[in-house]
Amino acid sequence: MRLASVRIGDQDVIAAAVTEESVIEIGNLLELAGDASPHVPRSMRELISGGDARLSEIEAAGSEATADTLTLRAMAPDAWYPPVRHPGKILAVAMNNSDTNARKISAPDHPAFFLKPPSCLIGHGEAVRIRSYYGSVHPKPELALVIGKSTRDIAPEDALDAVYDYTIFNDITSNGMRGETQRVEQHLSYAARHKGSDTFGVLGPWLVTHDEVENPDDLGVECRVGGEVVADDNTGYYDFKVAEVISFISQFQTLEPGDVISLGTASRPGAGSKSIHHADLQTVAGPVSVSIEGLGRQENPVIVEDKALARWRLN
Repeated sequence: MRLASVRIGDQDVIAAAVTEESVIEIGNLLELAGDASPHVPRSMRELISGGDARLSEIEAAGSEATADTLTLRAMAPDAWYPPVRHPGKILAVAMNNSDTNARKISAPDHPAFFLKPPSCLIGHGEAVRIRSYYGSVHPKPELALVIGKSTRDIAPEDALDAVYDYTIFNDITSNGMRGETQRVEQHLSYAARHKGSDTFGVLGPWLVTHDEVENPDDLGVECRVGGEVVADDNTGYYDFKVAEVISFISQFQTLEPGDVISLGTASRPGAGSKSIHHADLQTVAGPVSVSIEGLGRQENPVIVEDKALARWRLN
């Protein structure tokens, strides 16, 4: 099942996919199946907190509804939000692709992860807004997952059981900001600005339930900027498998329902194409899109604001 957080008319709702472009509100879906429950989850985190039992009810409702009925009730969203609009935390893994091994001066033998603020998130179709004083800004197409249950110290063999669903993440990054700092142990040098500025995290459009993703370690990933392919990769090239990342992080931080983990940049360029490191969004017009096999496609316009850094010192 594919789930989304959207606006329909003047209502913010969670919905299930009918087609790539249309959805049915979860409340309407349950009503079609004769579910008399007065409580319809109003946010994705609320639905996730209901666990597998509540998800199973919604999946059953979708199975019972006829294709004609779903089509009649389907609507095109007026806006797409990040599927999980306010995750407790966003954890992202740095340099987790064998394509980057040649550029690693000194890298750890474990996942190096950092935090991005939930305030950086935008949804499919929303503009990535960058300012001229940011310097160079690049897309980073990544597979992401959402945690479904409280998880601490989980073994790698059991780690995929903690996954609620999978989605697409574009870890927008300003290398221009990073260039202002000394390049010492790059895998630990991530700063709040060049990874966490507003609109620097595109999530969605869909959450695809874990039962529909047979092997998260073998998914094709493509990124385009202005229609040109800048990455054509596969999650099989990640240095650390999805289960390994979850297990490692859980030994430091409790993972909670609705938390997002982004597994690392799929950065291999397509045959004969430029790489994402040449796709500077300051100079290469958008839109920027990311597609992942079985998970759909997100696309966002890019707006560059010609703006100088304002005065911020008192004197």
